Amino acid sequence: MRGALWWRRDRGAEQVADLVERRAAFSRGRLVAGSVKVMQDGIAENFTAAMTTPYLDPCGHHTDNLGLSFVDPVALRGHVTRLDAEGFQVHVHAIGDRAVREALDAFEAAAAANGPSAGRHHVAHLQVVHPDDVPRFARLGVAANMQPLWAHLDDQMVEMTLPYLGEERAAWQYPFGALARAGAHLAAGSDWPVTTPDPLQAIHVAVNRWAFGEEGRAGSEPFLPEQALTLEQAFAAYTSGSAFTNHLDETGRLAPGMLADLTVLDRDPFAGDPGEIGATRVRSTYVDGEVVHQA
Repeated sequence: MRGALWWRRDRGAEQVADLVERRAAFSRGRLVAGSVKVMQDGIAENFTAAMTTPYLDPCGHHTDNLGLSFVDPVALRGHVTRLDAEGFQVHVHAIGDRAVREALDAFEAAAAANGPSAGRHHVAHLQVVHPDDVPRFARLGVAANMQPLWAHLDDQMVEMTLPYLGEERAAWQYPFGALARAGAHLAAGSDWPVTTPDPLQAIHVAVNRWAFGEEGRAGSEPFLPEQALTLEQAFAAYTSGSAFTNHLDETGRLAPGMLADLTVLDRDPFAGDPGEIGATRVRSTYVDGEVVHQA
């Protein structure tokens, strides 16, 4: 298990020494407290996600609100560089395109100062990514940490997000397909308890760009279908992709010598209708070859 220590934005670089001590104190058994999480911005629905251009008002006019960068972007470069030098993995929450860019700029600065990193750094959520920044993930070796369940036309998207982003920027949302085509390392997770921890529901959205159970409703229209992943890409993001990002090189794949950390499903999702991926259920789960869940 990979644990993330919290970067306090009311403090500065002086907290790095504390984080080094906490890493040593909290790393026990299966838990490695080797990551630091930085909240770089908020969320789009309350206009705190950091954007490169202003939000629109309900009438479609530009406001003067660009959202919030919780950590000064210049300071962020220095903090990430220091954390990388101390051997930490850095996890940055970035919803808006400016926050994504600030995170990538920080990782680029760390690489320039420290050289190649073993940290397996990543940027999480990636709701809005400027097209200019998509190829930077692969170039910098920064993983794209995705939450695919959000990439569909639910009421929150239709009523609280699209009108305030504008047509061009709305099309930059959850660009998983573009990131895959650009060679980015994809990892996927749930952000539970914000949304369901069920990866099969999220894999359904990653492949179909609509949510399982929404058939026949407005939400069943595919959202930016050109950004869909193949089923193989989506499963890889949730298995080998996340295992690699979490430094778990002995798991995430079925191969001789790998740990028997696996699940057994009630069907082969590759053999059926992609529109039924979300109906798949887990029958059993194994950790180190031992059954820990049986349906």
